[in-house]
Amino acid sequence: MKRVTLESPSLEVTVNPQLGGAITAVRHKPTGLSVLGTVPWDVIEAPLPSLAARDEPEWLTRYSGGWPLLFPNGGDACTVDGVFHGFHGEASLAPWEAEQAGGALVLTRRFATLAATMRRRMRVDGETLTIAEDLSYDGDRSAEVMWGHHPTFGGDLLAAPVEITCAAQHVQCEAQFDPPANPIAPGAGGLWPMLPAKTGGRIDLAHPQQPWACVAYLTGFAFPWAAIRRMDDAIAVLLTWDGARFPCAWLWYELEATPDAPWNGRTRLIGIEPNTTPCALGLGEAIRRRAPLLRLKPGAHLSASITLHVFKPRGPVNGPAGIGTQQGTKPS
Repeated sequence: MKRVTLESPSLEVTVNPQLGGAITAVRHKPTGLSVLGTVPWDVIEAPLPSLAARDEPEWLTRYSGGWPLLFPNGGDACTVDGVFHGFHGEASLAPWEAEQAGGALVLTRRFATLAATMRRRMRVDGETLTIAEDLSYDGDRSAEVMWGHHPTFGGDLLAAPVEITCAAQHVQCEAQFDPPANPIAPGAGGLWPMLPAKTGGRIDLAHPQQPWACVAYLTGFAFPWAAIRRMDDAIAVLLTWDGARFPCAWLWYELEATPDAPWNGRTRLIGIEPNTTPCALGLGEAIRRRAPLLRLKPGAHLSASITLHVFKPRGPVNGPAGIGTQQGTKPS
């Protein structure tokens, strides 16, 4: 099945089952504004024959700036227990079986790198996209994996200054990702949204500037949600997710900051990426750091959910409460 469009009177969502089941576009119909990112290079639509990208540059040839799924690896390619896991994992590049049923799109994949099957159900209602995922593992021994989402926002959403709000208590910069345009002291941690700057003073992560390129981890969620609001109140997005499955979120800024190809200083993306593991450098590095991982036991059946609300805001977004009554969409 080629690209699939899911629609309601308020939202249009485009999915590419043949390339990771990635969500490639989300458009808010009442305003006509797009909220997912795009990239300034031509994307190869066909999956990699190996289904495993050797490194980030190879993975980027298939990346459109939208919303891939990361499983069973997130970040750098690595070999664990004799199995090679490509950059950002098999799920992000592989083709998924797709069928439409009951107004939803159902994607299914039996993985080659792990004895596991995942079923993803995507549905659009009003201004809300809901993704429900079920994972079954039938390996004969326990396995440690990473499971996460990679929604990257851009397009019309980032066409004006934005404000990021979330329920995280803590934020920590990734120490091993320190490009020249990273404004944060590598490895610095603190209370959201303020972190020490490289040059002294403090950096306010809630009000991103350009050029910025950095990765940080959001933790300490009492209730997991995060939002990006255009400060002219033209459009906003709010993510809510299953905090038991995804206890942290990666926060990624690429704001016209990386001069190297293929970015070429022309890419504007902000990723808010719920994940099992606060390590964006791959399963191997996460194991080395003894970072929390998802441990799959033989016969395990697990589920997860994540919801995206797209709406025209009325001032700062302080959580899911009130979104339904203000915007005509009931949060799930």
